[in-house]
Amino acid sequence: MGAYGYKYEMEYVMSYIAMLEQPQVIGPVAEGLRINFNVTGGTVEGPKIKGKFIPVGADWLTVRTDGIGVLDVRATIQTEDDALIYLYYKGLLDLGPDGYKNTMEGAPPPPEGIEIRTNPWFQTAHPNYLWLTRGFFVEVGKVFLDKGEVCYDIYQVR
Repeated sequence: MGAYGYKYEMEYVMSYIAMLEQPQVIGPVAEGLRINFNVTGGTVEGPKIKGKFIPVGADWLTVRTDGIGVLDVRATIQTEDDALIYLYYKGLLDLGPDGYKNTMEGAPPPPEGIEIRTNPWFQTAHPNYLWLTRGFFVEVGKVFLDKGEVCYDIYQVR
C-alpha cells in the first residue's frame, strides 16, 4: 500500500495470444531501431469476453539505444457475438543493456520470451462491451519472437 493508503483491486479480465508476421525491419532512425510486426490473428479468452484478433493492426516497435523497446500497438478484436473492439497500447520491454546492439546484429531472441508491461485502452460502440471503454487496464505478458507470438493477461484496476 502506498503512502496515502488508497485502496485498489486488480480484476482479471482476459488473456490473449496474438500471432505476428515476420518483422519488417525499417532500420536505424533518430529514435532508435524501428521494427514493425503485423498482427495476423490470435485468440481472446476471458470471463466476459471471447473472440479473436482479425488480421489487421501491428506493433510499431522502436528499440532505443539503451536496449528498451517502446511498443506502439493497434489491433482489432472480433468477439464471438460479432462486436468489434479496437485495442491500442503503449508499453515497454527490456532487451537488456546490449539489446540494441544484439538486435542490430540479428542475435536470436531468448527462447523463454521477453517480458512486456503495457497500459491498454479500448474503443467500441457495442453495448455489451462499453465497460471496456470506461476502465483502466494493465497488461502483463511476454513476446516469443522465435514463435511469432505475444501473450498477455489483462487486469482492470478498480
